[in-house]
Amino acid sequence: MFHSFFPNPKLFFTSAVVWAAICIAVWYLVGPQMGAALGMPPLAPGETAPIGLAYFISPDNLWFYMYFTIFVLIFGTAWKTIAKDHPWTNWSIWGSAFIIFIAYFSVQVSVALNNWRGPFFDLLQNALSKQPGITTGQFYDLQLRFVEIGMVNVALNVITAFFTNHYVFRWRTAMNNFYLSKWDRLRHIEGASQRVQEDTMRFANIIEGLGVALINSIMTLVVFLPLLFAMSQHVGDLPLFGAIPHSLFWLAIVWSVFGTVLLAAVGIKLPGLQFRNQRVEAAFRKELVYGEDHEDRADPVTMTQLFGNVRKNYFRMYWHYLYFNVARYTYGQLDAIFLNFMLIPTFVAGRITMGIWQQIATAFGQVSDSFQYLVSSWSTIIELMSIRKRLVAFEAAIEGDALPEIDQRYLEREAADGEMAANRP
Repeated sequence: MFHSFFPNPKLFFTSAVVWAAICIAVWYLVGPQMGAALGMPPLAPGETAPIGLAYFISPDNLWFYMYFTIFVLIFGTAWKTIAKDHPWTNWSIWGSAFIIFIAYFSVQVSVALNNWRGPFFDLLQNALSKQPGITTGQFYDLQLRFVEIGMVNVALNVITAFFTNHYVFRWRTAMNNFYLSKWDRLRHIEGASQRVQEDTMRFANIIEGLGVALINSIMTLVVFLPLLFAMSQHVGDLPLFGAIPHSLFWLAIVWSVFGTVLLAAVGIKLPGLQFRNQRVEAAFRKELVYGEDHEDRADPVTMTQLFGNVRKNYFRMYWHYLYFNVARYTYGQLDAIFLNFMLIPTFVAGRITMGIWQQIATAFGQVSDSFQYLVSSWSTIIELMSIRKRLVAFEAAIEGDALPEIDQRYLEREAADGEMAANRP
């Protein structure tokens, strides 16, 4: 699944995580000072960020683009040297780096929108309260800035969709080529043709959605957590807890981690059930296929037993999804009111304006959604895990390792069927 596309996957991903951590640490420790030395300083204390298109080409953002490019070139060049014979390094290294960059840029679009919300909703609040000095030109100017951000977002979405489609299909091509080159070792595995064709396709499609979403979630945390840290200055006492330094920062982390752990705990049995579901469905389908060509196959007793296995597994899944959905939907309803509940004392004290509230709500929602990546993607993750389990049997066969127990049982059943067929008159 991975070594067909990435060079030495364990070392590659480990080094990528370590290198990313180093890049992030250097950026937050000395990045702004380095940019200032190069004539691209960050915003001064109290200075507001540009609104609209100007935000994306501000000096501090231009410096980050350069910084990102330098660190990617160092990492990519090193791996191109190490894995010079790997056929997919251009896509797996440079393609992955580009996807990470457009994920970061997508988060910057969200930041630009959040910067826009503050002055717009403050202006709206002043206009509705009939404050003097409010003109239509101010509203039209802010609407124009919104259109600028929207056009950047449109272009980014088109580029992201087009590039990730190609990237993921290249990954599928790498898996397909690798598995077919080992076909003589794989053909005896149950559903081998389905695994090469359908499972690799589904794996690639799911990775496209989940992978981009995961990168977006990480980038959102990197960008928005510092914003929540800073915006906590506007928040007063919290219900039940009183005054907490940097309260928005800690509320987002604690609440989101709680939801993630909760859903992971109550849904722990679902991946195995999904995997078994593919097995019992495959066994039922396979016997029907045999019955098309052999009169002694797919008899009513056998089919009743096989369909009974299908029914039993589905009923077990329905039960486990029942309490999983109770936890998921209950948490979702509480999540909808959690922030406003915590901000009630701040509202009553009049500590924030409409614009600041919009910025807080957006930033908190972005961080909360990112932490809840597992919560929102759990059903898809379960499907991916079940597909991975099927493809693990391929990896075992290629490496000459013992097959998973369920595949061993399948081979024993196939051998028994072959022996019975040989003994038929």
